[in-house]
Amino acid sequence: MNLNELHPAEGSRKLRNRVGRGDSSGNGKTSGRGQKGQKARSKTRLGFEGGQMPLYRRIPKRGFTNINRKEYAVVNIDALNAFDDGTEVTPVQLVEAGIVKNQKDGIKVLGDGQLDKKLTVKANKFSAAATKAIEAAGGKTEVI
Repeated sequence: MNLNELHPAEGSRKLRNRVGRGDSSGNGKTSGRGQKGQKARSKTRLGFEGGQMPLYRRIPKRGFTNINRKEYAVVNIDALNAFDDGTEVTPVQLVEAGIVKNQKDGIKVLGDGQLDKKLTVKANKFSAAATKAIEAAGGKTEVI
């Protein structure tokens, strides 16, 4: 048996129905959709429920979106153990090390975990627990 002799098993592949290819095809003119009516049309609006009040209008509105919201990329202090002792950790280094994928509006350091190394950490924000833990390890925090 060669590659050029391979073919699918009988009946395992079915050709798609090509509609609108002339009357003699059996699916010409109206393409098997019948005469007029909603199902004969090409499409309906997204979320259309046949004239019934659609779900997105039945559900009450809630809250609002603050257009001035700042979203910070968060880093826990246990992730900072990846750096060598005495290193100055900056947002650029965090991205290069793969700890932060996207800086967003800045970086916030949170105090989850243990820090074993003396580091100088530069970030946009620090939680109180993170500041306390970094200074307890002999390091410093700097707000950019």
